[in-house]
Amino acid sequence: MKELIDAINKDGELRPGGVVLVSNFLNHRMRTSLIDHIGEEFYRLFKDTKPTLILTIEASGIAMAVMAGRYFDIDVLFAKKSASKNIHDDVYTSMVRSYTHGTVFEVRVDKRFISSSDRVLIIDDFLADGEALSGMIDICRKAGAEVVGAGICVEKSFQPGGKKIRASGINLHSLAVVDLNEDGTITVREEE
Repeated sequence: MKELIDAINKDGELRPGGVVLVSNFLNHRMRTSLIDHIGEEFYRLFKDTKPTLILTIEASGIAMAVMAGRYFDIDVLFAKKSASKNIHDDVYTSMVRSYTHGTVFEVRVDKRFISSSDRVLIIDDFLADGEALSGMIDICRKAGAEVVGAGICVEKSFQPGGKKIRASGINLHSLAVVDLNEDGTITVREEE
């Protein structure tokens, strides 16, 4: 997606360890016109899969998921990263290791909000090692729901997540792919 690639090239930042910062337009301060176009692009890519539900994980994927949900005219469900009083005890859970935070946490989805009749499109902002995406796929499988695809805003090709998820048979599309060059610079391109 050219608009996203241009934003990463202009406003993104590479940090040591392969951390790509897009916090000034995608996942902290959000450029609403860009987020809207991302939702529209996910609709274009996945409309033929006929999802009935979009699943994401808190917090950075929520904006993109909601915009996509608007185009599909379907609900968005997000996996919570911590237990709280406003979620039922009867939940599907999965353990997820966060590349960004360097921690392992349990994500949870209330069983009342996902079922075996759902056709789930998973949307997230980043794909690095594939742990968050794998955790959401695991929750869908526990619910008996069909995963019809996964839409990612930014995939880091130099980490194993994309290869792992594609090898599992998931219909995965990334709007921008970041390559790490030998000299430490990044190249941002469209998915092949």
